[in-house]
Amino acid sequence: MPATPSQSAPKPTACLALADGTVFYGHGFGATGETVAELCFNTAMTGYQEIMTDPSYAGQVVTFTFPHIGNVGVNEDDDETAEPVAEGMVVKWDPTEPSNWRATGELTEWLARKGRIGIGGVDTRRLTRAIRQQGAPHVALAHDPEGKFDIAALVAKARGFAGLVGLDLAKEVTCAQSYRWDQMRWAWPEGYKRREEPGLKVVAIDYGAKRNILRCLASAGCEVTVLPATATAEDVLALSPDGVFLSNGPGDPAATGEYAVPAIKGVLEADLPVFGICLGHQMLALALGARTVKMNHGHHGANHPVKDIETGKVEITSMNHGFTVDSQSLPEGVTETHVSLFDGSNCGIRLTDRPVFSVQYHPEASPGPQDSYYLFERFAEAMRARKTAEAPAGH
Repeated sequence: MPATPSQSAPKPTACLALADGTVFYGHGFGATGETVAELCFNTAMTGYQEIMTDPSYAGQVVTFTFPHIGNVGVNEDDDETAEPVAEGMVVKWDPTEPSNWRATGELTEWLARKGRIGIGGVDTRRLTRAIRQQGAPHVALAHDPEGKFDIAALVAKARGFAGLVGLDLAKEVTCAQSYRWDQMRWAWPEGYKRREEPGLKVVAIDYGAKRNILRCLASAGCEVTVLPATATAEDVLALSPDGVFLSNGPGDPAATGEYAVPAIKGVLEADLPVFGICLGHQMLALALGARTVKMNHGHHGANHPVKDIETGKVEITSMNHGFTVDSQSLPEGVTETHVSLFDGSNCGIRLTDRPVFSVQYHPEASPGPQDSYYLFERFAEAMRARKTAEAPAGH
């Protein structure tokens, strides 16, 4: 029998209702109202603002296993896209006032302004164990300052959520039109600098691209033109790129693949260097003939060990994905290059005969270590090598 709350206990102002009927009560912050989504957990100790603005979290509410969320405030420099994309957040302790020299605002005010719901005071360890054991649940998250909730209706809404399988979300988070990107990685003390000199011409297909990926490409020597997710091979090749980048993004890769795979196949026929990250990795795998599958609870965090099979090196990486490439489905000529040391799932592939490769994790995220930046340099070197090989003799 559940314990009766103390008469002196504060009245709950938010609740999280799971499709199985489980309800978590807590303290609401940010926007008021309701939202329905898939629930995942993230184990990162830093970067909550980057997580909330990562387009890969479309259709998801994020449970943070680290209790200190909100302690460094928010600032415009850390946004991965213009607006938050994650539907809401679940935290152990209510956000405190920020204590960081870079802060220009408070998390709770930022969430309210951006229309995103937060709930604090939740037993996030219990919730995370439930996600690990039962898979990512469908949930309804509600915030009402009066504490009035129709629990039966919220559970029904959670049960009615269609889920992410078969859902193409890249179209919802991609750019509306093409644009150029020249901002480079943040560096002390200048901050973000602009790339001014000519460079390698890269077309980045935006399935939900994080800004820091584009910065890393610019810092690696690339002139970046970003195209929407629905861009065709003809759109890409019309720009005469030296290489093509496939970005991260949300949703079911098989659904996005309906239009993305034909475009990628057309690019591959042009024999250009190709580099993919996260959803871009999954898109490349589908274009090469492999399959993707939904994971039980996915990989979301900044502390995931990934082994480079070819060198034996272990990288500490940042991850965010709920689908994975089935390594057993990789066709001849495609080599598995990286695997997760948590569960052995695929984390990287490459073609054996040309510079076409991708990784499941986020080499741009620098979750403390910067183990994976070499991938951007590898992409740039492949483009330079191709240009050198094509240059007329004597030039």
